[in-house]
Amino acid sequence: QVQLVESGGGLVQAGGSLRLSCAASGSTSSILAMGWYHQAPGKQRELVATITREGRMDYADSVKGRFTISRDTAKNTVYLQMNSLKPEDTAVYYCNARTAFVRYWGQGTQVTVSS
Repeated sequence: QVQLVESGGGLVQAGGSLRLSCAASGSTSSILAMGWYHQAPGKQRELVATITREGRMDYADSVKGRFTISRDTAKNTVYLQMNSLKPEDTAVYYCNARTAFVRYWGQGTQVTVSS
């Protein structure tokens, strides 16, 4: 079992920045990749960024150049630095951890970008 706890969401004006954190606990040695997804009202949950155990990073086209995913291996924590935020980035952001057989999700943190 893996437990994920997110923090760092909030309200920010367009053009501003936020940093999300996701701390993993439990069977962290089984994690192959961690990432962030977001879900806006009435829409499906979508990938934002992922980072594998080997350090490979991938981003949705909509956030490339604005968002950066990083990790602190010693703390089992993944971060999402979000810069140049746009109103369309408004969503609930979920942390995800992928093992060989199971995906785990955090509780979600709201990010609201005002215009």
